[in-house]
Amino acid sequence: MNGKKILFVSSELVPYLPENPVSLMSYEAPRMVNSKGGQIRIFMPRYGNINERRHQLHEVIRLSGMNLVINDMDMPLIIKVASIPKERIQVYFIDNEEYFKRKGTFADADGNLFPDNDERAIFFAKGVVETVKKLNWSPDIIHVHGWLASLLPLYLRKYYADEPIFADSKIVTSVYGQGFEGELDSAIVDKIAFDGIPTEDIKALEKPDYNNLLKIAVDHSDAIILASEQIPDELDKHISNLSKPVLPYVSFKETEEAYANFYNSEVLK
Repeated sequence: MNGKKILFVSSELVPYLPENPVSLMSYEAPRMVNSKGGQIRIFMPRYGNINERRHQLHEVIRLSGMNLVINDMDMPLIIKVASIPKERIQVYFIDNEEYFKRKGTFADADGNLFPDNDERAIFFAKGVVETVKKLNWSPDIIHVHGWLASLLPLYLRKYYADEPIFADSKIVTSVYGQGFEGELDSAIVDKIAFDGIPTEDIKALEKPDYNNLLKIAVDHSDAIILASEQIPDELDKHISNLSKPVLPYVSFKETEEAYANFYNSEVLK
């Protein structure tokens, strides 16, 4: 991995959010690349339940100040950064008061999904890309973790298809067994189509549940990692019908070697 640039985009990350399969692997994979001489950037949303003072988040003025258009609305983009001290890893946080100030990640105190999770996912995908463009940092691999980040492959391949900075970037999506119950706003198709993305590319999102979100992600990725031992049958079958490199599930202690080999032999070949 020496010298390779890898962009990690995740919906959850320790130590900023509680431990679960997504947040742990979103930390472990960058740590591994970092230890092997790779260059990394990590992006995640700045949820309102992240303690900014304890984790020493601060706004990056030169990267903030853009407006992203979401469903014909101008939404200000704020970028904050923090460092994971013991690893010397910098994390970029995508922020917007309307979408991320509330005290929760994906659901309210009663466990109900936030009704604008679809718009938050669109904002996150666009915010990551626009910030990386400002950084003028061209990644060799873009590795996506977690369902709120799952629209990134679609936007990179369709909305940002002509961006030269991503012309040679390979997209890897990790698929986890853990998702969400229910569905996102049914208007998600119209909101994505507003950005000029053809509706035939997002037909699966007419039923915007976890499985269909991840189908859209893997369809627009170059390679796939099965990050959980149990993947929903519907998703597993969809992935098995794709002619793309797939890394089967490996135990946590095997991930360092397995991921490095997969990046080098399958993704970057």
